[in-house]
Amino acid sequence: MTTQTIAEPQVLPQRPMFVTVTAVRRLSARMARITLAGHEVRHFAYEGPDQLARVFFPVSDDFRLPQTERWWPELQAMPEERRPVLRNYTVRRIDRASGELDIDFVLHGDSGPASAWACSARPGDRLGILSDGAEYRPGDADWQLLIGDETALPSIASALEGPGGRARALLEVGDDGDVLDLAAPATWLHRSGPRGSQVIRALRDMAFPEGKPYVWVAGEAKLATSVRRYLVNERSVAKEQIYFCGYWRADRAPAQSTAA
Repeated sequence: MTTQTIAEPQVLPQRPMFVTVTAVRRLSARMARITLAGHEVRHFAYEGPDQLARVFFPVSDDFRLPQTERWWPELQAMPEERRPVLRNYTVRRIDRASGELDIDFVLHGDSGPASAWACSARPGDRLGILSDGAEYRPGDADWQLLIGDETALPSIASALEGPGGRARALLEVGDDGDVLDLAAPATWLHRSGPRGSQVIRALRDMAFPEGKPYVWVAGEAKLATSVRRYLVNERSVAKEQIYFCGYWRADRAPAQSTAA
């Protein structure tokens, strides 16, 4: 089981930082865990299991990052041929004491710049990262329901490692090649039909526990929105008890997500 190692940091104003690949490990046929290290990681702001990192991928040998908290105008001012490609991913694990963090990447060949980079990543390669907040806040919920696809798997896996609570997880994936060992039992659903349809079918058969729920759902946009709509309209779950996020859209581009 992977655990979060969180030392008490001196949290500084967040700005992009360089990190170096120290290890690459295949978790499944379509997911790789890449360990990144850097001196500044000890100041990386980590708020919860769905912590986002903006990841800056190099496009040339002259790899530079914005230098200040006003990083976006600096990035846009860079010449296009040197401007890093920016994507969002979930931090799977962080250890500030050793200055390391892990990011799990869904691999889909060379169909996107992030996947292309991850497929060929080796120790010594460099990236840029920037802490970008977290939204997982179960508060005083009596039980939790965590829902997503492959791209939400890192966040859900981290949340299942957290203390307390009765958390259930529904994961809609391509096939058994996407199944991972998690800290708690999960229901794995093989995708068939529209995105989210297998999750909706499972929810219709699910007996909800008594008490106040907290639902966290993320992944492909249609999955996230259809699940939220079902929970509100057919299971009377209050909107404020649901966090949902469309990480990517199947009708636009290969999965480039906050999760993987």
